Amino acid sequence: MREEPTIRLTRQFTFEAAHALSDYDGACRNIHGHSYSLFVTVRGKPLNQPGHPRNGMLIDFSMLKEIVTSLITDKFDHALLVDASSEIGKACIKDKAFGKVIALPYQPTCENMVSDFASSLQKALPEGVELYSLKLHETASSYAEWYAGDQNRKL
Repeated sequence: MREEPTIRLTRQFTFEAAHALSDYDGACRNIHGHSYSLFVTVRGKPLNQPGHPRNGMLIDFSMLKEIVTSLITDKFDHALLVDASSEIGKACIKDKAFGKVIALPYQPTCENMVSDFASSLQKALPEGVELYSLKLHETASSYAEWYAGDQNRKL
């Protein structure tokens, strides 16, 4: 019997969100928006059970969509993302001028967001499916990446 190959499977997701980077010394200190594109790559061995409805699959694309949609895209889509401890964050939360404000425990940079997303997704994937990488595009030409293999490495 042959050993099943390890497969990487990727699905792309999109959402719209605004943020402001408190204390930043450039234009991004102002509230502005992005059309985010998130690439989620998982890794594992496809199921090898003839007759099983998911035979040959690592994870059904629709199951991956349900996980990412519930944890990330539904939550962040059309939201204003602020650092809860910043002055702008406190003002947006108190003022309630914006309908969907997400007060984050970090500065809402692309780097921090992709790391946060990785933490959430790792806990939600089914057994035998591991998060391999995430790529979060803030613009068409700018993105942050997270790789499982890079974690806990000293730089």
